[in-house]
Amino acid sequence: MARYTGPKTKIARKFGEAIYGEDKSFEKRNYPPGQHGQNRRRGKKSEYAVQLAEKQKAKYTYGILERQFRNLFKKATAAQGITGEVLLQLCESRLDNVVYRMGIAPSRNAARQLVSHRHITVNGEKVNIPSYQLKPGDVVAVREKSKSLEAIQQSLANSSHVFEWITWNADKKEGTFVSVPQRLQIPENINEQFIVELYSK
Repeated sequence: MARYTGPKTKIARKFGEAIYGEDKSFEKRNYPPGQHGQNRRRGKKSEYAVQLAEKQKAKYTYGILERQFRNLFKKATAAQGITGEVLLQLCESRLDNVVYRMGIAPSRNAARQLVSHRHITVNGEKVNIPSYQLKPGDVVAVREKSKSLEAIQQSLANSSHVFEWITWNADKKEGTFVSVPQRLQIPENINEQFIVELYSK
């Protein structure tokens, strides 16, 4: 299986920020992993290294593999608008990401699993493709049989994030993907320009 399933804190330490959300282990050791992580005198990174690190950070953040990410970039290049911004908008419009943003799952990995196991519906139809691209107006809901799942209830109870481009109905356990988010509405700390420069070489 190509998807990364190792320690998340190790990846967060590699990039110097908690890309997977709140992480107590990262707070304790917020320096690079490895035997000499804290003491290593790192030279100035090359332009390529900075661009590559930004791309890797985006991939790990959204849980997307290289081929899928490259295809999203091609799609973003062909679309109207600023390529980097469109790329992030495509990542944010993925079903697994929206399930996570709505608070149905505590992480994107958990959201991916809920979608794969057919716990989520889009416009009343069961969808088990995490990369499914949502369109403005699409209604994402927890399947009737899955509403009593403890994992979903616990995640919704602990969720406090509010996004302007998503509405959520707690009683029905369903939300609407109102619109594609603008760059300012995307909270991820990613410099998309570096990714565009890397792929444009």
